[in-house]
Amino acid sequence: MKRRILALLFALLATQLGSLISPAYACGCGAMVPDGASRIGVDRESSVVRWDGRTEEIVMRFTVDGDARRAAWIMPVPGRATVELGNPGLFPQLSELTRPEHRTRTYFWPRAADWPFSSGRLDGAGALLPGAGAPVGVVGRERLGDFDVARLTATDPEALRTWLEDNGFRLPERLAAELKPYVDQKWEYVAVRLAPREPGRPLHGELDPLRIRFDSPRLVYPMRLSRLALTPQSLSLYVLADHRMEPGSAIGGAAPEVTFAGTVTPTGALGELTGGKKVFLTAIDQRFPDPASIDGDHELRATAKDTPYRRAVYHDELLTAGGVPVWLLTVGGALVAVAAAAVFLATRRRRPRSPSGQRGIALDLR
Repeated sequence: MKRRILALLFALLATQLGSLISPAYACGCGAMVPDGASRIGVDRESSVVRWDGRTEEIVMRFTVDGDARRAAWIMPVPGRATVELGNPGLFPQLSELTRPEHRTRTYFWPRAADWPFSSGRLDGAGALLPGAGAPVGVVGRERLGDFDVARLTATDPEALRTWLEDNGFRLPERLAAELKPYVDQKWEYVAVRLAPREPGRPLHGELDPLRIRFDSPRLVYPMRLSRLALTPQSLSLYVLADHRMEPGSAIGGAAPEVTFAGTVTPTGALGELTGGKKVFLTAIDQRFPDPASIDGDHELRATAKDTPYRRAVYHDELLTAGGVPVWLLTVGGALVAVAAAAVFLATRRRRPRSPSGQRGIALDLR
């Protein structure tokens, strides 16, 4: 019996150790490939998509964790892309624009935290290089902040695998298979080497945002590679377009939730992205409890109506008047009224009656 328990404990320990060193290959929009046996995970991903009917721009910001000192990130795109650093002020601005509206709701009867149920007072208150001879075209390369960016074309997944391996990265088998549909559609890739500007420092925390631009007649947000993720995924997507937008389907995740929809007048970082023009902003959150169920990319379309929406956060407060709970005033007033009625009735019963047995006043008719 003891041996069986020890064997079980060793098996569980091995499983936990294995999960610690297994790299997180997929994130919300692309694939992360760490070097060697190191580990990298995307704690949070926020993306902004701007689409004018012809051109699409995606600004992405990753918050990463792990012990990897360098990693590669691959994002398929439907057309030739340009890449530059995004404005870090964009995401705080969008967060402020889409924050929930706070509203107060009052309730009449006291609850557990209110007097007399509580004891409270009653107060109311490094650079990438192309692999030799591999059928991969390098159409551009830039050093941008924490990134070395290479824009690639590839005729098949094996060519992309060779190119990555020549540059010190191992393409997982499953990732190569998931890239094939993009190769078949003649998509291109943005390949990014994440390398801190301070040598030897692990990739950790919030990275510089990247701004990727390409021509596209439809608004598409690549998600297929996220099916390789080993843990539940979440997506926070800000969509800037002429109309309110919605995903065509859930692509294997939970139902997308719109957290904000409305026309905004861009200023600052947002104005820089939109050229200062008014746009309709749609904020969408979605969870993917089982990433393996993801069966495609998000294709977004205009809704039938540009209905505005803002989330509301309600704060419940006990209804008071002058700092005194209304329920107490009501109950107290009712008790006073009952007491007054009782006194009145008792007084009437004690008053003298006339000889005929009727109450009244004796009159002298002389």
